[in-house]
Amino acid sequence: MRDFDINEDPHRRYNPLINEWVLVSPHRAKRPWQGQKEAIANDERPEYDPECYLCPGNVRANGVSNDDYKSAFVFENDFAALKQEELHFEDNGSDTFFKAKPEKGISKVVCFSPKHNLTLPEMDLATIEDVIKTWQREYTELGAIDYINHVQIFENKGSVMGCSNPHPHGQIWAQSSLPTQVEKTQNNLLDYYKKHGSNLLVDYLQKELLLGERIVVENEHFAALVPFWAVWPFETMIISKRHVTKISDFTADEVAAYAMILKSLTVRYDNLFETSFPYSSGIHQAPTDGKDHPEWQFHMHFYPPLLRSASVKKFMVGYEMMGESQRDITAEKSAQMLRDLSEVHYKIK
Repeated sequence: MRDFDINEDPHRRYNPLINEWVLVSPHRAKRPWQGQKEAIANDERPEYDPECYLCPGNVRANGVSNDDYKSAFVFENDFAALKQEELHFEDNGSDTFFKAKPEKGISKVVCFSPKHNLTLPEMDLATIEDVIKTWQREYTELGAIDYINHVQIFENKGSVMGCSNPHPHGQIWAQSSLPTQVEKTQNNLLDYYKKHGSNLLVDYLQKELLLGERIVVENEHFAALVPFWAVWPFETMIISKRHVTKISDFTADEVAAYAMILKSLTVRYDNLFETSFPYSSGIHQAPTDGKDHPEWQFHMHFYPPLLRSASVKKFMVGYEMMGESQRDITAEKSAQMLRDLSEVHYKIK
C-alpha cells in the first residue's frame, strides 16, 4: 500500500466558508479533450459604440438617456431583478411545500468607464480606483436604507458568462434578505468566531501566506490566492490582510492597493490563454443590518469558467449536479500557472 499523494490521488477538500466539500481528481487533468469548444469572442471594439445602451449619452431601452459621463456611472437597472415597491403579504407559516415571500430591493448597474473597448485589466489604476470608490459609496448609501440588509456587488465578464453587453460594467443588487450563499458564509464565519475568538479568513490568510504555494500575487494590503477548496479550475479570492469587514472602511492606501491587485490578477487571467478572460466575480462583506460583524472579513471571489484554453470551458454537469463539485487540476497547480505569468497585458507589445 503506497502513501497518499495529494498532487496525484483523488481526494476531497473542505470549504469552511460554506460547509461543503469538493472532489479533486488530479490524474484526470491528463485526459484528452474531444468535447465542445467555445467560439472565441471577438474583442475588437470601438471606444464608443452608438448602438450600445451603456455608452455615454446613448438612449437605453426604456427611453432614458445616459449622462455624458467621464468616470464611473451608476443607474437603476431598467430590468431590475428586485423592486422597491411595498406589497401586502400575509404569511401564515403553515405551508410545507409552497413557501414564498416577497423580496424587496434595489438593482443598479455600474459602468466602470465611458470607454466601450476597455475591461478592468486594460484600465489604468486611477480608473480602477474610481470604480472602487463608487462601490464604497453605493455600499454605504444602499446599506443605510432601513430595509436593506445585504449589498451584493458583482461583475459578469464575457458572453460565455451570460454578459449581455460588452461595455465594461458590473451590477449591485441590494435586498432585505441574506442570499443563500451569503447566509451559509455568515453562519460558518460566526460559528468559527464563537469557537476560536478570531476571524476565519484572517487566520486562513495568515497560514496561506506562510505556505505561499497557493498565493498568486500580494501587496502590502491584499493577497490574491487560489483557495485550497477552489471549485473552478482558475478560481481565485482576494482577501484583505487587515481585519476589515467592509469596503467602506478601506483607507486611501488600501483603495490604491486594491486597485493594483485587481489589475494584477485580471491581467494574469488575460495572459493565461491570451484572451479576454471571462469570469463572474463578486464581493462578500458584512451585512448592512446595523449590527457589528467582527466575524466578517472583506473578500472577493473570481469564478472563471475556462479549463484548458480560451475555447475549452469547465462544465458543471453530471456528478457536479447530482453529487458535489469536482475539479481536475489542483489549486496549487492553478496558482503556480497564474503566479508565473507576466503582469504586462498580452495585447501590449
